[in-house]
Amino acid sequence: MDEASAPASGRRHLLDGGFAFLLLTVAVVTGYLILAPSELRATPLARPPLPPMLRPTLDRPQPVAAPTWGAVIRGRVLDANRHGIEGASVVVGGREHPTRGDGGFTVEDASQNAPLLVKMPGFEKVTVGPRPGDVEVVLKPQVKKAAYLTYFGVGDRGIRSRVLDMIARTELNAVVIDVKGDRGWIVYRTEIPEALEAGAQGPATLRDFDALMADLKRRGVYTIARIVTFKDNVLAHHRPDLAIIETQTGKPWTDNEGLAWVDPFREEVWNYNLAIAREAVRKGFDEIQFDYVRFPSDGRLGTTRYAKPNTRETRLPAVVGFLERARRELGPLGAFVAADLFGYTAFNENDTDIGQRIEELAPHLDYVSPMLYPSGYHRGIPGYRNAVEHPYQVVFESVRLIRKRAGPARVRVRPWLQDFRDYAFDRRPFGVAEIRAQMKGADDAGAVGWMLWNPRNDYTADALRPKETLATQ
Repeated sequence: MDEASAPASGRRHLLDGGFAFLLLTVAVVTGYLILAPSELRATPLARPPLPPMLRPTLDRPQPVAAPTWGAVIRGRVLDANRHGIEGASVVVGGREHPTRGDGGFTVEDASQNAPLLVKMPGFEKVTVGPRPGDVEVVLKPQVKKAAYLTYFGVGDRGIRSRVLDMIARTELNAVVIDVKGDRGWIVYRTEIPEALEAGAQGPATLRDFDALMADLKRRGVYTIARIVTFKDNVLAHHRPDLAIIETQTGKPWTDNEGLAWVDPFREEVWNYNLAIAREAVRKGFDEIQFDYVRFPSDGRLGTTRYAKPNTRETRLPAVVGFLERARRELGPLGAFVAADLFGYTAFNENDTDIGQRIEELAPHLDYVSPMLYPSGYHRGIPGYRNAVEHPYQVVFESVRLIRKRAGPARVRVRPWLQDFRDYAFDRRPFGVAEIRAQMKGADDAGAVGWMLWNPRNDYTADALRPKETLATQ
């Protein structure tokens, strides 16, 4: 071997020996760890594992038990002064339960765990979800002030926007909409077979009606569905067997407007109008208001023929029977029920020859809506021969007498007021002074709001207080 290569060879042997020693050390340590007793092994510094029942489940949410009613629901309905409200309606599971004298109520069967709705005329409705224990509901007073939108008016974007703008700016907080107007046409796309067969889907059907209702709800507007009941030109001509008949011709009888009426004695007519009312509730209306829920008052009345003799003894039971059934069927759906009455029913002791008398109708209504237009009192009222000269007194006396004659019934009075030119006396315009006088008369006599009527939907905005004024009071 060459002498120069000796140092390099020595270094190579040294490196090879070190590498072999390292491999031997790794082998010994590994074997020790494998063969050593388990208690001598190192334990990682980690939390001990949780029992299976305590381990969080990250892959699915934990079910939360929904609250339920007890086997029996008990509670009380109170006013703002914490006095019990007698006669309030507690609606749950499609049934209506009245409160007792102290405001208490008991619901025996609450197995469906449906929300509980509490309502009382003159108060805001309250919904309570299922919960254990007794229920206490405090109702707030509700005063509704409405403008009316006709069958054609609600479908006109300009008219509708003008009225909604007034609701946004003034004390108005409700709207009356023609669901079935004076001719019998229904304003939205109805699904009632009898109405479709009769041709009740008229020329101004509002296709986006559901969107309109949703918008009204967002605005907090109280909605009233006006349903013209026994004046129905469409149904009378489609089903002459349900119409009031002209004795000389055998055809449907018509009034001074040339419009036909259906027979208030026919229960098929009741069924038809109640089907429309139920559909309106499903559309979201807070209140169903029946208009022309009476016998005709103008035209050739002596030539009419009905299913029964038209007498004082038969007219009133027919109208009462319809409203009693309407209240019984619509109340459990959560809606209030109202009826438009002639103003003179406040003063007349008979049925005003149309089947309307306060004492018999009031027990079956949530709201009485008398038409207190001074122009409609063409014979005046006691002490005031010219009614349009005394708008305050006409409205005040009418509301006062209706409330008195309604007695202990839970019904409230919300009258129609005149916002149109006089037609019966001197054709004077009804402006700010006349309209405000009617409003004051209604308020002073104990009405819970009012409704403005103008057949052209053209209302006197200056007669209404701005919302800013109400907020500071």
